[in-house]
Order: sequence, then C-alpha cells, then structure tokens
Amino acid sequence: MKSKLFFILSILVILMYCSPDKHQEKETDRERVPVVTGYNEELAQELSADKYGMKTYVFAFLKAGPNRSQDSTTAAQLQAAHLKNIQRMADKGKLVLAGPFMDSGEIRGIYIFDVPTLEEARQLTETDPAIQAGRLAMELRPWYGSAALVKLNQIHESIAKEKF
Repeated sequence: MKSKLFFILSILVILMYCSPDKHQEKETDRERVPVVTGYNEELAQELSADKYGMKTYVFAFLKAGPNRSQDSTTAAQLQAAHLKNIQRMADKGKLVLAGPFMDSGEIRGIYIFDVPTLEEARQLTETDPAIQAGRLAMELRPWYGSAALVKLNQIHESIAKEKF
C-alpha cells in the first residue's frame, strides 16, 4: 500500500514541477492542489514523449532469489552494495524508479529502467551484487508509462535530506 501511495505521489510531484509557470489552483475538500495545464512541446520532445505524453520503459520485478541463505553480515553487505548499484544506475539516467515492497512476499521490489531494450535492462540488472549472489532474481517486462517519470530522480534529489 505504501509503495502504491509513493508511486501516486511521485507522479503528482512530477506533474507539478514539469511546467511550474503553468500551474493553476484547484480547490479540493482537503487542500489546494496545483494542477499543471497546457501542452509543452519542448518538454515533450526532451522527454521523448509520444502524442499521449507516454513512452516505453522496462519494468523489473525484483524477486526473492534461489540463494537467500547468507548470514546476516553478508546479507547486510549485499544490501548495501545493492543500494549503491541502484544509485549508480540512477546517476547514469538508466533507472528512473526503484523501491522495495513493504511485505515479505516473493516480489521484493521494482525497478523502472529508461532503456530501449530488455537486453540493455538485463545487462544493467546483472551488475547488481544481490543478483550476482542469487539473493535476488529479476523479471523484466516492457512497460508503457508517463514520459514524465524521467524527472523523478531530479525531483527526489531536492526533497531527500539523506541518502541510503
């Protein structure tokens, strides 16, 4: 539930900041919510948006891998290396969203890659120490979503007080 809420809030933040000069206020029962209006051709081109403001990404499900028997120290080291790899991919502009699910189900988290092919996403996932160790496994799927997602990491940098 928290992941779903984070995703929805992330999209709203992206929409709010893509064209700050085109905001108008919309009254709701609880609060005033800025709404972005009007087509911005320059931004659409920058983000490689199609006529619907969308583009293709690669969505990755991080699943519990076949080798989860590491001791707690090794598991913690793998997790730290996993987070460092996530930051590296985000810094390169290849990863636009990553996060864990908050339960202990088989699907442990997600990635959304801004890459043109499943093969490129597969190569990126193979750099993850947790995947290399078999602690995580990856399922990749082509996904169609808002082109504005590529602005997520830029916005996130401005609201995060600390990094992992």
